[in-house]
Amino acid sequence: MAVPINATTRRIIGALIRDGRVRRAFLGLAAAPVPVPSSLRARTGRKQALRVAEVVPGSPADRAGLRRGDLVLTAGGEPVTQAQSLQSLMFAEAIGRPLPITVLRNGAMVDVIAEPVELDPEPA
Repeated sequence: MAVPINATTRRIIGALIRDGRVRRAFLGLAAAPVPVPSSLRARTGRKQALRVAEVVPGSPADRAGLRRGDLVLTAGGEPVTQAQSLQSLMFAEAIGRPLPITVLRNGAMVDVIAEPVELDPEPA
């Protein structure tokens, strides 16, 4: 079996060697990629974003004020165009650190700050 060696793989290998496990951050939202409406593309500078489909009650996303229907444009200052864009930010370093997120909500740009928590490795 071949495993590609990229930045993500290096982070995972380093965490396994150092901690014996990979710690992941948790925001508590489900989102899917969608095209940004053509009327808003020039204003946002984005062709694609993530539409929030669900926010877990009591989660960091919920406490930050993210809502179902929000279009996530950036997270941590980086463009968010697919679920992997957001997931790549959810490593151990993100746990407990403020994560600025910019969303488009009802035609207005809204900035929120979420603070990811550690994903519980043992589901209840």
